[in-house]
Amino acid sequence: MQQTLNTTLLIIGGGPGGYVAAIRAGQLGISTILVEGQALGGTCLNIGCIPSKALIHVAEQFQQTRHHSQGSALGINVAAPTLDIGKSVEWKDGIVDRLTTGVAALLKKHKVQVIHGWARVVDGKTVDIEGTDTRIQCEHLLLATGSKSVNLPMLPLGGPIISSTEALAPKALPKRLIVVGGGYIGLELGIAYRKLGAEVSVVEAQERILPAYDAELTQPVLESVKQLGIKLYLKHSVEGFDAGTNTLQVRDPNGDSLQLETDQVLVAVGRKPNTQGWNLEALNLEMNGSALRIDQRCQTSMRNVWAIGDLAGEPMLAHRAMAQGEMVAELIAGQHREFNPTAIAAVCFTDPELVVVGKTPDEAKAAGLDCIVSSFPFAANGRAMTLESKSGFVRVVARRDNHLIVGWQAVGVGVSELSTAFGQSLEMGARLEDIAGTIHAHPTLGEAVQEAALRALGHALHL
Repeated sequence: MQQTLNTTLLIIGGGPGGYVAAIRAGQLGISTILVEGQALGGTCLNIGCIPSKALIHVAEQFQQTRHHSQGSALGINVAAPTLDIGKSVEWKDGIVDRLTTGVAALLKKHKVQVIHGWARVVDGKTVDIEGTDTRIQCEHLLLATGSKSVNLPMLPLGGPIISSTEALAPKALPKRLIVVGGGYIGLELGIAYRKLGAEVSVVEAQERILPAYDAELTQPVLESVKQLGIKLYLKHSVEGFDAGTNTLQVRDPNGDSLQLETDQVLVAVGRKPNTQGWNLEALNLEMNGSALRIDQRCQTSMRNVWAIGDLAGEPMLAHRAMAQGEMVAELIAGQHREFNPTAIAAVCFTDPELVVVGKTPDEAKAAGLDCIVSSFPFAANGRAMTLESKSGFVRVVARRDNHLIVGWQAVGVGVSELSTAFGQSLEMGARLEDIAGTIHAHPTLGEAVQEAALRALGHALHL
C-alpha cells in the first residue's frame, strides 16, 4: 500500500545547496522534506571540496617535512619522513564524517525530514522514492541534484583509470600518475600527488594550464608546477589507453602519437549538471545548454519548481549553491529576494593558491570599461617572506573615472583567505580610496590588498 507524505517544500539533493535551503526553510517554519540518495553534504563534503583540501594539507605537510629532512634554511633538521596513506585517508574521512554528521544534526534541529533514497519525479508536485511505496506531494519542488564528473569515452573508468572520487581515497599511492585535464581539479590533485611522492604528468588540450584564468595570474602556478617536477604535455589530445602495456596514447601538436607509461590515469576534464536518472524529463523544463534555465529568483520555467547550484550551470561553486538555497527558502516564506551578487569568488587550491573575484583586466576591457589595473607583489610583503612564500601578487581592477573597484585577483600562498575581503569590497561598492584608507594589520598578507589600491592611486608605500 502506497504511503503519501505531504509537505510545503520538497528538496531533491542534500549537497551544499539543498541542505542549506532545508535548514533555512526549517528556520522559517516551512514544512520541509529533503531526499538524498547518497550521503548528506553531496559531492562537496564527501568527494570534493573538503576531502581534496584535506589531502592537499597532508601532501603539503609531507613535502615540508621531507624538505626539512634535507636541511632547510630555517635550521630545522629531521629524519626522512615516511607516509602511511591509509592513516592519512582515515584522518580525511574523520573530517568528512564530522561535517556530514553535523549537517544531519542541523537538519534534525530545524525539523527537516530527511529521506535516504533516490527520487523519481512524477510531476511538478509529486515525487516517488524508488524501491519503496513512498510518494511525496509538495507545493514547492526544489531541484538541487548537483553535477558529476565528465567522462571521456576513450578512457572508461575502472582499473587504472580513475576519477577524482578514487583519487581522494587511495589504498596505495601510484609510482606514476598521469592527470588528463589541466584545470583546477586536475592541478589541485596532481600537485598533491606529486608532493606525496608520485611522478606526475599532466595532459592538457589547451596551450596552457588553468586555461580559464589569464596567463599573468597562472604564471606563478606554472613555475611551481615545473619546480615540483611535474611534466606538462600541453596542446596534447588523448586517444586511448592500452591496459596490456599500461600506456596512455596521446597526440602531440604536430599530430604525432606518443605512448606515455603510467600506473594510473586520473580523468579530470570538468563537471556537468546531473540531469539524468531521476526522470527530470517528466517536467519538460526549459534548458540552458546542458543545465536548467533559471531566472533571477532561481525559478525554472514551471511555476513553483526551483533549481539551484550546479544543476543550473556555471559557475559550479558550492558557495553559489548555498546562497541560492538560502534565497529560495526565503522566497517561499514570502520574502522579496533576487539572486544578483556583484561577484562570486572562484578559488583554486593549487600551490600557490589562486583567487578571482569580479572582472579580470581582459573582462573589464571586453565590457568596454576604461580601467586602472594595479598589482602588488608578495615579494615586497613582510608576512609573505616570513612564510617562505614570496611568489605571487594581489591585483586590483578599478574604473578610471570614479575608482569603483570591479575586480580583484590574487595568486600566492594562503590567498584563498583574501577572497572574503575581495567579495565584501565589491558587494559594498568600495572605491580605491576606501581600501587605501582602511588601516590593514601588519604584518599580514592582507597588506598587499591595501598596497595594490595605493599603487593604483599612484602612491604605493612599500614598492
